Amino acid sequence: MKILIVEDEVALAESIVQYLEGEGYVCEMALDFLSASRKVHDYDYECILLDINLPDGNGLDIIRELKAKQKTAGIIIISARNSTADRIMGLDLGADDYLVKPFNLSELSSRIKSVLRRVYFSGNNEIIFNEIRVDLNAIQVFVHDELVQLTKKEYDLLLFFLSNKNRVLTKESIGENLWGDYADTLDSLDFIYTHIKNLRKKLVDKGLDNYLQNVYGIGYKFNTRLTDETTS
Repeated sequence: MKILIVEDEVALAESIVQYLEGEGYVCEMALDFLSASRKVHDYDYECILLDINLPDGNGLDIIRELKAKQKTAGIIIISARNSTADRIMGLDLGADDYLVKPFNLSELSSRIKSVLRRVYFSGNNEIIFNEIRVDLNAIQVFVHDELVQLTKKEYDLLLFFLSNKNRVLTKESIGENLWGDYADTLDSLDFIYTHIKNLRKKLVDKGLDNYLQNVYGIGYKFNTRLTDETTS
């Protein structure tokens, strides 16, 4: 899961990144309004932590931009402002939560998990699709109630596919989801094939149908309809 932290206090932004990366998230930072605006225009995120009091703009305009582009990211406002008016305006614009500074990083993590469950998985702690069951709290995957041993990247890949069932995902979008900004510096994204091949094999070895399919020249799709598309 990829998270954007929009926060002009460098020390706070870095501490949030360090904590959340320790929780297994891929994190990116934007320290001002312009950088945040560029990032939400160019990339997709599962969750955005947004300070609304930025030195070069109002963070609420980032929410307006996200909604105008019909982006699906969960949004948590993190602000020193504790006024009812700010809360109402942020939530009315489409934010999912509002957290007042200073806050405990463990509480922030819990709120992120809650928003992600609500936005992508109907508020459930478990994702169930046919033979697959994902325990989001335990970070475990079961097929036919048998535990599947996945690497962190394979687990993140599966979540990304399950939250985008029947959508064609490009290598670029998969790379950004798993590696964040670092994906832009890579000469090739062909190694994604290896991760997907390993994930597919582990699932199929447990008796799962081959939902992970290659869309030639574009990317991959978690195909719940199991059409006759060519698989890699």
